[in-house]
Amino acid sequence: MGRWPWFQWLLVGGLCVVMWGGCSVIDSSVAPSLAPNSTWAVLPFHNLTETPQVGRRAEAISTSLLYAMGVESSIQFSSTQNDDLVDMGSYPAAREAALVWAKSQQIRYALTGAVDEWRYKIGVDGEPAVGVTLEVVDVDSGAVVWRAVGARTGWGREAVSAVAQKLIGHLLEQAHLHT
Repeated sequence: MGRWPWFQWLLVGGLCVVMWGGCSVIDSSVAPSLAPNSTWAVLPFHNLTETPQVGRRAEAISTSLLYAMGVESSIQFSSTQNDDLVDMGSYPAAREAALVWAKSQQIRYALTGAVDEWRYKIGVDGEPAVGVTLEVVDVDSGAVVWRAVGARTGWGREAVSAVAQKLIGHLLEQAHLHT
């Protein structure tokens, strides 16, 4: 039995790291027929973390990803549009106010959700970790027509926002929005 050259061991080790690194878990409901050419809005995301403003970060990422997936008519709801509409300290009330706003704007679908993890893990590598739940709401009926949840970790030198973008993108792919 011969000895493997060092580069073969390096290749095998690298493949093992790639297989175990950047892990994610995703679950979603069956996607109904959603019309990407309808008018969409991204409503406030509930921030369930201790990190400030991550709901807004997830909203901004989601808005851009929707556009990249062919949803050209999407509006990101912002409390700066009308500060009377949203009191972010009370998410259920904020969500209802945002849905009323979306209905007044004749929005067909609203994307909303929650961020339950957005941080760097404690430890030697400090890997980024993100957890997100997404919901698509039919604004006319108020019914949630699609849901997905996922969590993802990245590499030690990867940005949390990059991990979030990958995760939200994978979740939105489950909704089959491409035109």
